[in-house]
Amino acid sequence: MKKFSTQVLAFAFAALTAAGAWAQAQQPVELAKDAPDKYVVVKGDTLWGIAGRFLQKPWRWPEIWQLNREQIRNPHLIYPGDIVYLDTSGGSPRLRLGRAVGDGAGGAGGSNAGGLPTERMQPRVRSTPLEAAAVPTIPSSAIEAFLNRPLVVDETGMAKHPRIVATQEGRVFLGRGELAYARGFSEADTKVAEWHIYRAAKPLLDPDTRKPIAYEALFIGSAKLERDGDPATLRIVSTTEEVGVGDRLVPAERSLPFNYVPHPPEGSVSGRIVSVYRGVAQAGRNSVVALNVGSKDGLEVGHVLEIRLRGRTVKDADVKAEVKLPDEAVGHLLIFRIFDKIAYGLVMDASQSISVGDVVANP
Repeated sequence: MKKFSTQVLAFAFAALTAAGAWAQAQQPVELAKDAPDKYVVVKGDTLWGIAGRFLQKPWRWPEIWQLNREQIRNPHLIYPGDIVYLDTSGGSPRLRLGRAVGDGAGGAGGSNAGGLPTERMQPRVRSTPLEAAAVPTIPSSAIEAFLNRPLVVDETGMAKHPRIVATQEGRVFLGRGELAYARGFSEADTKVAEWHIYRAAKPLLDPDTRKPIAYEALFIGSAKLERDGDPATLRIVSTTEEVGVGDRLVPAERSLPFNYVPHPPEGSVSGRIVSVYRGVAQAGRNSVVALNVGSKDGLEVGHVLEIRLRGRTVKDADVKAEVKLPDEAVGHLLIFRIFDKIAYGLVMDASQSISVGDVVANP
């Protein structure tokens, strides 16, 4: 008989409270069609993807794991090689985790008097995988670049930040390895070695009022301070677009963690998509979108929101009145970065194209 050790389970739960997380438990968790009895975790898997093999709504995986408060306070991890089991023996389905530690072969140990296989015990090394090798909730590559960018600023935009005033040998634009000269550094700024370069901030407009909610600066590269002074000298380290005079410098932020446990908001949330990053007209799976709701509206990292195609208004000819059609659910997104009035989410699934103005609400 194979022996299994209970293996530890998944992630940084990010301020999840029991009341909000388990509100969805009133609605039974629906299993996916052809859900397997078990699945062996492999490198490259995500928790969202693994849950999708078992559930119709993958973001509800914390419920089927039946996490309790202690597990929330002391989160665990899943690693490649772990085996996820679907247990349907109880009143509701549950996922369990295990790892094979023996092959069950009896050849080395022979048989006992009852004819059952035995195993000769040998010294074993018990190892604990590194946390860095754990399976993430979502693909890290999809949002890693956004964890310390883009930058949301107030109506003053980037005016208070140092600016590039000249380029190496009078060049119009700069690339990797070239020098830039900048002014506007404070004494504290001279102690900062790594800088991000941003283009002038653009307004994020409310879809209804068309008034600015906040301003989003476009990340275009990074630089390293080589010599302070007025002007100071920086060397361009990387670029996503050409860097030139007038671009602004912001101290590089440390990337935030990107392991999240998805959970529904505790209160009611209703917002709109105000932009698709980098001005793309429509979004789909793995697109990053900005919302006109943020921490002031009760959003937090890890919240899952439903995306709804906003119902258009039509005219009822019989009564000569306008009628708004209902919003239609078309996908889900996971919130991964929050500002006061703006939040950024990753589109996890979409049955059709998503556009600026579409609605986001509680799932």
